[in-house]
Amino acid sequence: MTPELAARLVKAYDIRGLSPQELDEAAAHRIGAAFARLTGAPEIAVARDMRDTSPALAAAFARGVREQGAAVVDAGLGSTDYLYYVSGRLGVPGAMFTASHNPAGYNGIKLCRAGAVPVGEGTGLEVLRAALTEPAPAPAGRPGGSREVALLADYAAHLHGLVDLSGLRPLKVVVDAGNGMAGLTVPLVLNQPELTVVPMYFELDGSFPHHEADPMKPENVAALKERVRAEGADLGLAFDGDADRCFAVDERGEAVPASSVVALVAKRLLAREPGAAVVHNLITSRGSVEQIEEAGGKPVRSRVGHSFVKALMAEHQAVFGGEHSGHYYFRDFWFADTGLLAALHIIAELSSTEGPLSRLVDGLKRYEASGEVNVRTPDPAAAVAAVERALGDAAAQLDHLDGLTASFADGSWFNVRPSNTEPVLRLNAEAGDAATLAALRERVLAAIAQA
Repeated sequence: MTPELAARLVKAYDIRGLSPQELDEAAAHRIGAAFARLTGAPEIAVARDMRDTSPALAAAFARGVREQGAAVVDAGLGSTDYLYYVSGRLGVPGAMFTASHNPAGYNGIKLCRAGAVPVGEGTGLEVLRAALTEPAPAPAGRPGGSREVALLADYAAHLHGLVDLSGLRPLKVVVDAGNGMAGLTVPLVLNQPELTVVPMYFELDGSFPHHEADPMKPENVAALKERVRAEGADLGLAFDGDADRCFAVDERGEAVPASSVVALVAKRLLAREPGAAVVHNLITSRGSVEQIEEAGGKPVRSRVGHSFVKALMAEHQAVFGGEHSGHYYFRDFWFADTGLLAALHIIAELSSTEGPLSRLVDGLKRYEASGEVNVRTPDPAAAVAAVERALGDAAAQLDHLDGLTASFADGSWFNVRPSNTEPVLRLNAEAGDAATLAALRERVLAAIAQA
């Protein structure tokens, strides 16, 4: 494989590309062998999603692992958080074959060390990238074995043990699985007698015949919003392709901001453990950070990205972590992300109140937010510098933890940061009212356009 293709395939957080054009069985085999050598573990767990290329890629990866003398724990079909559960429970490294929210033509691998500790740039992915361009390693003297495990029911039971579901009031929940792995895991986890689950697109189908399994795009949750209103449901939930992210919709069919979910879950967990740390990425609403502090928590600010959030959670033994992208991390789930556990917290909190979800969410929202605005630009770094030149002098505070964050005296702020995977600049902004937000957003976009 050429260095250019290896660099395109092995990204900052995972391995992902067109399959089989970029990620084929030969590459998966090479990565499996390299991962076995990297971890030195006697066993490695392998799980896969419903994409057409996943079984062959997972099998090729497993051959590479076994040729290096390590055994394979075949966990079968599952979500990414199921693979994390297997890794945590068995104490083995893991590989999940999925391209998450990407279109049908893609596939990829998410990797972790024992205990669901993430493998990213600087913690192993750079070694695997290099291995793709080097001569194939010689097999070990004796190949490793293989065994199958069926732990989906145990995974569901573990989630149930982390949220008190006793005394739930009757609720109707519409769930859009997007033909992804939530179609397998949701029936196991939301099988509570008080819950009426209305399924949408639960059939496992890697061609995604209804819509892409990417709930961050508004067009992909339009059908869910309509169904929630039509059913008179209390709540709607949407999952991405590998079901590690969860997005919520209230009874009006309005999207629930991820920052509101961060505040909701953090307050629930801090009620059990006052004074605990909660990690949030720097895009999270300032209102959510304020509520973490008011609940007695210690907010810890992180760069965007699961590897950064998980590392800080482990360092601070944080009880919870959240991101604007719908990733929610739990200390009692090996600091890993699980969308269904977040969903259980939303359901439990809604059940404990008499009003609708919209009233609960409105009580968590304090500022107007832009959402993530993506701007294509040939030189994102130069665009960030141009924004700082244009607006930096007016800011009360600047920092460069992740791109550029500028905070102003009136409480408004923005962050611009380059994408890790494409020539795109990502803008997020927040202000006390819609007019201030709109003006700030336009000033930043104008500076980017002039770069």
